[in-house]
Amino acid sequence: MTHRVFSRNAASSRAIPVEKLIQDVEENLFVPLYWGKNQAGMQANIEIAPENIARAERAWEAAKNNAVASARILTNLGLHKQIANRLLEPFAHITVLVSATEWDNFLKLRNHEDAEPHIRILAQKLQTELQRTDNIQILTTQSWHLPFIHDEELRHMQVKDLIKLSVARCASTSYKTVDGFDMDLNRAKKIYAKLITSKPSHASPTEHVAKAYLDPLRNYGNFIGFRQLRHFLGI
Repeated sequence: MTHRVFSRNAASSRAIPVEKLIQDVEENLFVPLYWGKNQAGMQANIEIAPENIARAERAWEAAKNNAVASARILTNLGLHKQIANRLLEPFAHITVLVSATEWDNFLKLRNHEDAEPHIRILAQKLQTELQRTDNIQILTTQSWHLPFIHDEELRHMQVKDLIKLSVARCASTSYKTVDGFDMDLNRAKKIYAKLITSKPSHASPTEHVAKAYLDPLRNYGNFIGFRQLRHFLGI
């Protein structure tokens, strides 16, 4: 949350049905990958004893079962998912869409021995992906970066529709635990219109869609070399 050069959208427990989040927890439970031993300061430099890790894993599983049972009780009492799902959050993974042109600061801080172990693992995986050359899309000046758009759609749809479809799919990150590829154009247009015309507007999904510019060093908002759709719309 501290890297302001990032544009983000994340799955929200306020928007995901309780049973759907329970299913995600049951099928893909978050379990700590590093069981740091208690000590002074923010870093846990060593793990607890191996025999205690097994006990900690059993305690974690029991806590998850209690959270699931309690979330269902709250739901049966008529409470909204924004309350019941709070109990499930420690045991769930979260889907986050991040768009950025600058990654150095994040990698220096998070791929570091002082970083929290799980964010360090994520930073290491991100660094590996950023170093790959087989998944790079080359954009010419004035062309659009359009997340979640298929090659077939690029060939057969108008740019104005592709933009709306991409924005809607980015927005779907907030309420789905999977990618929003089942989003069709008619639904996307309605979601796009709602995002833009609502008061206040919900403009963060429009930050992931951006146009490439001739000057790769020019700063446009929190991107360099790309101007986000949000800045074209003035919201």
